[in-house]
Amino acid sequence: MRVDRFSFGSIRIDGKIYENDVVLDRGKVRKRKKKASKPFRDRFGHTPLSTEENIPWKCATLVVGTGAEGSLPVELVAVPTEKAIALLKTTAKPTNAVLHITC
Repeated sequence: MRVDRFSFGSIRIDGKIYENDVVLDRGKVRKRKKKASKPFRDRFGHTPLSTEENIPWKCATLVVGTGAEGSLPVELVAVPTEKAIALLKTTAKPTNAVLHITC
């Protein structure tokens, strides 16, 4: 799978042009179905990425493109569990976590 071109509002993957958000899932391209995240739109000014969407978690690495200007309000922090706990204690924003407690 090759991204040939990207510009605001358009992306070309393997020669095919898409004019909507896309999800790359195990070698396939599909349109991002934002309906599940629409209830959060007023809060963020556009439709954010939410856990209500069909996010392709079956992978070792998940890459999230936050938009041409980086406006999608999502932050992923991957740090050792001790640092993660420290961040959870100090953050004022609503925050979720996955904490691996061995190795």
